[in-house]
Amino acid sequence: MPFEPDGSNDVLRKKSRLKAAELNQHALGYGALAETEWQAAGIAAPDLPAMRRYRLERIRAELKRRDYAGALLYDPVNIRYATDATNMQLWVAHNRTRHCFVATDGPVVLFDYFSCKHLSDHSGVVDEVRPAVSWAYLYSGELTGQKVRRWAAGIAELVLEHGGGNRRIAVDHINPEGIEELARLGISTGNGEAVMENARLIKSPDEILAMRRAIVACEAAMGEMEQALRPGISENELWAELHRGNIARGGEWIETRLLSSGPRTNPWFQECSSRTIEAGELVAFDTDLIGPYGFCADLSRTWLCGDAPPSQEQRDLFRIAADQIAHNTELMRPGVSFRDLVERSSVPPGDCFPARYGVLYHGVGLADEYPTLPHASDWTDDTPDGVLEPGMVLCVESYIGRLGGYEGVKIEEQILITESGNEKLSTYPLDNRLLGGC
Repeated sequence: MPFEPDGSNDVLRKKSRLKAAELNQHALGYGALAETEWQAAGIAAPDLPAMRRYRLERIRAELKRRDYAGALLYDPVNIRYATDATNMQLWVAHNRTRHCFVATDGPVVLFDYFSCKHLSDHSGVVDEVRPAVSWAYLYSGELTGQKVRRWAAGIAELVLEHGGGNRRIAVDHINPEGIEELARLGISTGNGEAVMENARLIKSPDEILAMRRAIVACEAAMGEMEQALRPGISENELWAELHRGNIARGGEWIETRLLSSGPRTNPWFQECSSRTIEAGELVAFDTDLIGPYGFCADLSRTWLCGDAPPSQEQRDLFRIAADQIAHNTELMRPGVSFRDLVERSSVPPGDCFPARYGVLYHGVGLADEYPTLPHASDWTDDTPDGVLEPGMVLCVESYIGRLGGYEGVKIEEQILITESGNEKLSTYPLDNRLLGGC
């Protein structure tokens, strides 16, 4: 009930923050539906405190290797990796109202949105929360220069206090005004994307558990989606089933709208529409789903709508895609170089090659990540090489559609590189009718 505080709001603020922290979505967990499915799949819960410590150690090791005093992060996925705290993830991706400073030897300071200190209390790795000074034009208008100066003074203060004399920091995304003002204050900046992508590259056992759980949730939502597939449903209605299933299990968002049917499956990359799906048509999609724990489940499937048997052309396209995925997955082993991997990979046949997917493999974690490996014919002098290592997770991709053809097939699997080879983390079955079964 309303009442008059006795001279100070401090007690009320503390109680309010404690209540909000206890009711934070990450503190409450993912609910009975997701937990029951994870238990049935035999996937243990990740040790989240250990996972968070591991991530900070990865970031700091990379900062030390590159001789930075710290990292200034704006990308919400990078902030999630560093703090395991979220706040309006998609909104802050295009409205720069939240950032984080990770000192190489010092604190993690989260600059959060107004009245949002409670959103990171669960993490155990955030040492301090300060109100963010946003100099996005949305807030600063023609006074951006003044706000940039106030913002930069706060960053410079942290660097000078915790940098040990080192004034170099890594920054992931920032407008040029910020770089210029930091430079005026004697702070030089480098590529924060390089730091974070390399930190995120090797997953800990707890991260793999969290990813397995995200994939189980995604595939359960895919099952609900497939049950809803019937002649007469629109592409948009079918895609909405994946969103609903993801959110019901505590997932976060879906990054694309890549679902198409019939003639819209060729060429690839049509986003879902109001088109009505007809019996006998192929339906192809790419989940691009950010699920529980913030992990990406990036899987693609192609289904046949209705009860009629597929055409021979549909079977042929599907078999080419399935065989390409199987061959290219088998090649994924520790110690194999990126260049060697793509040189030995299976590619679409000549009449499908012009419509090929843009990459053969790409990394995946909290989102699509480094590396991205093109077809051998698309490899250029500025394509980075590297080596597959245990703990890396990559998606293997195939799109098969004839140039100028009517339909196409999309398949994608999520693969963990192990000490002895690889493990396919995705388990959702391929459409048996298209494979040539009953």
